Amino acid sequence: MTFRVVHQPSTNQARCPYRVIVPETGREIDWINQYLDYETLRRLADITLKSYAHELLHFLRWWESVHHTDAINKDALTESTLLDYVRFQSSQERELTGGTINQRVAIVDRALRIVFPDAPGQIAPGFQQTYWQRAPMGIGRPRLALSRLRVRTPKRTISPLSVDEVARFWSSFRTSRDLAIVGLMLLQGLRSQEVLDLNRDDLLLPEAQIRVRGKGNKTRFLPLAPEAAQLLDHYLRLERPTTSTNALFVSLKGPARGARMTPAGLRSLFRHHRRTSGVKIANPHRFRHTFASDMVRGGVSLPALMQLMGHAQIQTTLIYMQVTPLEVYQQYARAVAQLIRPVPVTPA
Repeated sequence: MTFRVVHQPSTNQARCPYRVIVPETGREIDWINQYLDYETLRRLADITLKSYAHELLHFLRWWESVHHTDAINKDALTESTLLDYVRFQSSQERELTGGTINQRVAIVDRALRIVFPDAPGQIAPGFQQTYWQRAPMGIGRPRLALSRLRVRTPKRTISPLSVDEVARFWSSFRTSRDLAIVGLMLLQGLRSQEVLDLNRDDLLLPEAQIRVRGKGNKTRFLPLAPEAAQLLDHYLRLERPTTSTNALFVSLKGPARGARMTPAGLRSLFRHHRRTSGVKIANPHRFRHTFASDMVRGGVSLPALMQLMGHAQIQTTLIYMQVTPLEVYQQYARAVAQLIRPVPVTPA
């Protein structure tokens, strides 16, 4: 049996616009859509709901292949359900990262516990135990937490683009629109979806500011770099088609001319320029990493960088606070030069 995620917008604010259905009959997978409706009530962003729908779709396909039915009830859930799901993902020919597996398991675990409240005690109880979780940065009192089944993941390392790679990729663009998009990622640290969600009234050019709607629909105001402001001004005056949409970045040609740029369009743009520039590792998030690394080297404080990046937790920002042996030596040399004084010689 085949399953699919479909987009079905509705005026009902309590109904998730993304549904998992059986395309041949249009039948909905009730337990998944019930959970998506629950998260809709919490006012999660549409892109988050879409991600949840696809992760649950992956679990559903695995469940149907093992049990030969898409029906799930509390009696069908056992202590080995999630463990078997992890084994399945770990045995795939295309190796999945630990982060991908953990994300899928966490979403499935939460969905099953919400939809089947009488079954939580049966879902991987061997991996549940209470423990005291340290407060972030050691500030505040520890809190009681519940462990979850997780796959060990390697320590995350940040690999920013080099100056030469940025220059080569940058030189492959020919329009102010495309340069402005890359500039907002490289000079402002914006996520790809944040760039696509920008509207014209989010640009406050006289104040040299930009309004950004980040994850969780949280709004932040950022200073606009002069280079980015110049590119945006040129794009708005000379390249952007006349259209009724308020979107900042729109398609410049083709049937979709004047319509808001889509994630697929942005991926296609980067794919094309990776091929023409030869910078195979260039992608939107790599430019965001490059921005954060440049800010750290420029001396931006951790709280300021957290605000610039739009992080909800300071631990996320801490991954950029990595220093090379050369930087350690340079900082040590500066400290020695400033703080250590010659020892006065006492006359004989």
